[in-house]
Amino acid sequence: MRVIIVDDEHLARVVLREYLRQHADIEIVAECANGFEAVKAIAQLAPDLVFLDIQMPKLDGFEVAELAGAKVQYVFVTAFDQFALRAFEVHAIDYLLKPFSQARFDQALAHARARAPANAGPMLADAAQRHGPVTRVLIRDGAQVHVVPAADIDTVEAQDDYINITVGAKSWLKHASLSELESQLDPAAFVRIHRSWIVALRAVARIEPVTKDTYCAVLNSGARLPVSRTGYPKLRQLLR
Repeated sequence: MRVIIVDDEHLARVVLREYLRQHADIEIVAECANGFEAVKAIAQLAPDLVFLDIQMPKLDGFEVAELAGAKVQYVFVTAFDQFALRAFEVHAIDYLLKPFSQARFDQALAHARARAPANAGPMLADAAQRHGPVTRVLIRDGAQVHVVPAADIDTVEAQDDYINITVGAKSWLKHASLSELESQLDPAAFVRIHRSWIVALRAVARIEPVTKDTYCAVLNSGARLPVSRTGYPKLRQLLR
């Protein structure tokens, strides 16, 4: 099994390396100290398994997993249990809380060998209470990665298998569904007004009738977006 270790703390990488040395069939193909290094190494080396820290500079562990793709198995390694729910949402094999023993580490490795996610149990239930909205959205554009603060987003439009994210006069296409991003954004700041549109409440100037039973949202920019029958009461309530 070919493994990459990703952690910005040198000591944490040393611990993982020592634990992995107890397994003769493991080959450590790379060690990375930040998210950008990790994305590059995963793309170039195609490991079987990545032990991935969550809180790192530049790109966090979830952003690494998003950019690197789902072909690789991930075991998240962190000192904070509040990320457990999100880890299993991205189909992590296991979630190691620092500090962990060799026995606990070996258990995670066994899950990876069996390709079977761990039973998160009470950890997930507790983490669900603290699972908050994303603060930034990653958009891959060829070799470039755009990091867009969620608070800056004005609108999101569904376009086939993509979504078009707009910030002021700029826009980017991201391979994702509207429902997926809707579940990640702050419901107090964003509302889905139509099957094809999410809008930031701060961007809406007013609601106007189009016909007797249809409405549109007029944005501060002057743009007009359709509002569905189900979207109208939600938008009206939030704008009060």
